[in-house]
Amino acid sequence: MAPDRLSSASDNDLAHASAAGDRRALEILLERHFDYVHAVCRRVTGHSEDALDATQEALISVSRRISSFDGRSLFTTWLYRVATNAALDEVRRRKRRPTPSDPSIDRGPVPTDAIVSSPESAVTARIDVDAALARIPEEYRTAVVLRDLADLDYAEIAEALDIPIGTVRSRIARGRQALAAILGNSTPDPDVTPPTRRDERPS
Repeated sequence: MAPDRLSSASDNDLAHASAAGDRRALEILLERHFDYVHAVCRRVTGHSEDALDATQEALISVSRRISSFDGRSLFTTWLYRVATNAALDEVRRRKRRPTPSDPSIDRGPVPTDAIVSSPESAVTARIDVDAALARIPEEYRTAVVLRDLADLDYAEIAEALDIPIGTVRSRIARGRQALAAILGNSTPDPDVTPPTRRDERPS
C-alpha cells in the first residue's frame, strides 16, 4: 500500500498490510488505537502502572499475532479482545485486588448510567468512576468497560469475551447497578433498555 494512502486506510486494510509485512501500516494501526487500548487496560486493571504494562503487552501481542486476524470481524473487536486478555492477565499476574487509579491520569468517558443530571455531580462522578469500577467484580467491570468505554455492541462483547450475549447483558446490567450503588445514584432497571445505544433500541 502506498505510504500516502496508509493514514486514511481502514483498520482492516492496515491489518492485512501489516500481516503482509508492512511495518509502517502496523505502526499507524497501533498509533491509531493506542489511547483506547490504554483506556481499556486502565479501566479493567483499575491501576495505572498495571495498565501501562498491560498496554505494552497488548501492543506486542498485536504485533506478533496480526497475521491471525482474518477480517471476519471488525479489527477493533479483535483488538479489544487482545487488550482485555492482556489486562486480565496483568491483574492475575500481580495477584492484587484492584485499587483506585491514579487521579492525575487523563480520564476517558464514564458510563452514562453512572452520571447524575447536574453538572457538579457529573464532574464528581467523572473523578470517582475509576475507583468505583475498581470495586466491582472483574467480570462485570470488563463488560461495562467494553460497552461504555470501548463502545462495542453486545454481539462484539460476546465475541471478545467468548460468552453468550445473554451473559453480556446480565453482566453489564449488574455492573451498572453496582456502579450506581457505589456512586450513590439511583439503580438503573436492567429490564429497561436506554434508547441512546444502537444495539439497545427496541426491535
